[in-house]
Amino acid sequence: MKLLSIAIPSYNSEAYMRKCIDSLLTGGNDVEILIVDDGSKDSTGAIADEYQTKFPNIVKAIHKENGGHGSAVNAGLEQASGLYFKVVDSDDWVKESAYQKILATLREMVAGDTTLDMLISNFVYEKEGEKKNKVMRYHHALPVDKIFTWDEVKHFHKGQYILMHSVIFRTRLLKECGLKLPEHTFYVDNLFVFEPLPFVKTMYYLDVNFYRYYIGREGQSVNEQVMISRIDQQIKVNKIMLDYLVEKKAQVSKKRKLRNYMVNYLEIITVISSILLIRSGTEENLEKKKELWEYIKQKDYLLYLRLRYGIMGNSMNLPGKGGRKISVEAYKICQRFFKFN
Repeated sequence: MKLLSIAIPSYNSEAYMRKCIDSLLTGGNDVEILIVDDGSKDSTGAIADEYQTKFPNIVKAIHKENGGHGSAVNAGLEQASGLYFKVVDSDDWVKESAYQKILATLREMVAGDTTLDMLISNFVYEKEGEKKNKVMRYHHALPVDKIFTWDEVKHFHKGQYILMHSVIFRTRLLKECGLKLPEHTFYVDNLFVFEPLPFVKTMYYLDVNFYRYYIGREGQSVNEQVMISRIDQQIKVNKIMLDYLVEKKAQVSKKRKLRNYMVNYLEIITVISSILLIRSGTEENLEKKKELWEYIKQKDYLLYLRLRYGIMGNSMNLPGKGGRKISVEAYKICQRFFKFN
């Protein structure tokens, strides 16, 4: 059995996927690399087959009809045989020295007495045209180099959360919690790092800059104008997160810090939805913003009060020039979180 399975969702990725795969191959035989060709129309599938032929004990090519990023992650998880599971997007890559530390830590955990559910590490924003890249670190919020539980988690800064780039989950945990991401939907990476959390009991934070998150490719899903054009999908994910938190309310409420974290994460996603709807400038989207907040109110009134009348929620719903100014400040937090272009 492999130590780590890594799924690479790939759609028309011929121009950049080799850099991603080559960086992951440095993990050697402890790693299973699952290249998921999500119905590509270019040579992505052929490149996946080429790597499988060259590295048959490490690389597996998975070909499927187009279903979107979530569908590709689902396909990778279904075929993952490793003890742990990670997603690396095809335009991103990993740092070899940090990669080796990650693998050494996972080996140590497997040999130990305590089952590790989630490993967290840093990621680096590799933004096109910027000389200095921002590193997303968690040392102020999480204990370093030790197994810990939710009780030991400290306060996260506003707009800073554990993203898909940061995490490696225990494979069986993902399968047992029934994680299945929606098809043909963008921004489902938020669900990937949200829905498993009530099942996570043990965590480990390794303060290394492992994942390199490339920002700046034209048409990338985190481009602001692209996000506005796909706002219905952002709202869909927002509502799924809300529904899930309400559904798991009894389970989540047993761990105060887990609930606080999940509510705060939902808050930033709701603020992003709201600010994009405001920024679009259309009456239709302003109505969608009202509908979203009404949906939250009807779903869970106490949760609505917390989201609506917190600093961030208030800033999304203030009228006039002063209100818009506060909205812009909240927008800047969103920019730091998602690195809009």
